[in-house]
Amino acid sequence: MFAGFEDLQKLNKDQVDTALKNFGNINKGFQKIAAEMADYSKKSFEEGASAMEQLMAAKSLDKAMEVQSDYYKSAYEDFVGQATRISEMYVDLAKDAYKPYEEALGKMGK
Repeated sequence: MFAGFEDLQKLNKDQVDTALKNFGNINKGFQKIAAEMADYSKKSFEEGASAMEQLMAAKSLDKAMEVQSDYYKSAYEDFVGQATRISEMYVDLAKDAYKPYEEALGKMGK
């Protein structure tokens, strides 16, 4: 019976260690996502300000329409690319979060 208690203690310690390690990995993943979003926001703001300057400097309606059209096209493409990157980061985060538990379940099955 005492050996069973020691096994239970070891299992509990392993689970706590796994949870703490996993929490650290998840935290790092969210920090990467937040940094990526901050960089995108900064870049998007700068590009918007630049487009506004070009729009204000336009001498004709045709030039203003061209600047606006180019900006919208670029902003849309950047947004779609950013959304794809962020979704991939979330998928990787979910896989990393699940991996320690998958390994623990594999050990329990043996």
